[in-house]
Amino acid sequence: MEQCTPLRLWRIIACLFAITVAPAYAQTAPQGFYRPGPLNGITDVPGVRVAHVTKIAGNGALRPGIGPIRTGATVILPNDDIWDKRVSAAIYTLNGNGELTGSHWVEESGFLEVPVVLTDTLDVGRADEGVVDWMIEHHPQIGAPDDVPLPVVAECDDQLLNDIQGRHVAAKDIVGALNRATTGQFERGSVGAGTGMILFGFKGGIGSASRVLDGSQGGYAVGVLVNANNGSQPRRDLVIDGVSVGRKLEHELLPSFPGHHSAQTDPKTPDGSIIVVVATNAPLEARQLREIAQRAVLGLGRTGLTSNTSSGDFVIAFSTTRLVPREGGRPTAALETDDARLDALFEATAEATQAAVYNALFSSRTMTGAGGATIYGLPVDRVHRMLSGGRP
Repeated sequence: MEQCTPLRLWRIIACLFAITVAPAYAQTAPQGFYRPGPLNGITDVPGVRVAHVTKIAGNGALRPGIGPIRTGATVILPNDDIWDKRVSAAIYTLNGNGELTGSHWVEESGFLEVPVVLTDTLDVGRADEGVVDWMIEHHPQIGAPDDVPLPVVAECDDQLLNDIQGRHVAAKDIVGALNRATTGQFERGSVGAGTGMILFGFKGGIGSASRVLDGSQGGYAVGVLVNANNGSQPRRDLVIDGVSVGRKLEHELLPSFPGHHSAQTDPKTPDGSIIVVVATNAPLEARQLREIAQRAVLGLGRTGLTSNTSSGDFVIAFSTTRLVPREGGRPTAALETDDARLDALFEATAEATQAAVYNALFSSRTMTGAGGATIYGLPVDRVHRMLSGGRP
């Protein structure tokens, strides 16, 4: 019998608390040693803003270009004027079978001067257009005579549930979402860019989490948002808080396709991708933020994700306090260079990323989409019982 250590007991109590009182966006498996922020999301980093566009319409057989529609977009703004208050940033590519537009300039310059937008694969161009429209709306001098923006848009493939040929996310949807983006709590799960996503054979989507360092470590916050769509990652690989949940549920609640028995026999099942956005108010430069982005990958590994050949897996990290003024001059805020504090940020990033993936699973619900394909949500109550040592 497993010994009930104080840490184990704390996890059981936290798990029971999540079942009884926590809203859907907070239902997740407790793990790690750093405390979450009050929202347990990327918006715990002061100034960060988030909004979604969710498009769900139609049922039945797939009619390419018409529906059913199960898609959307998610926008993340580091501050209230990203064009003039550029933030230091970096990108890390775990596996490059995907698209993250504008990444070359972020890597070259070491800063981010546009919003981060997540959407489906075939709507990248329309999202790019929406970002440009919004930027010009707020800064009419762009291109006449000011510089021009290179949008940062990341994609995941939602073709299994969505009529992806229809390209149902329009430029005006992105403009609207950017205008609505706010601080504070936001929806998780099958919303925005995560509407049609799949993870470990369960319904995936948008997940988010945060970790806050104590005062001796700088008191910094790290917030992570993921769009989790690693649909063909074997169910058996899923590990939650050290428990092999995927093995216990390996043969249950499998994706359902008319004329097929499982996701493994369906030739249209895409490998999917995961996009990770990391925000922190620690004053870090691009080199340090790349190291932060790399630690996010360690958090992905703790959940069982391995990054398949056909997966596009990208991490973008930015600091909200290390600004690079457009008008020139030295970046604001002195760099954090204390090794102990940096190590704590690394660990907090891995923890928050792991928790964000779980949050995507715990927040998503069963969805039926194009052609009657059904992807089941994680059986949350059963998983909580597994984590507390009870029967599944």
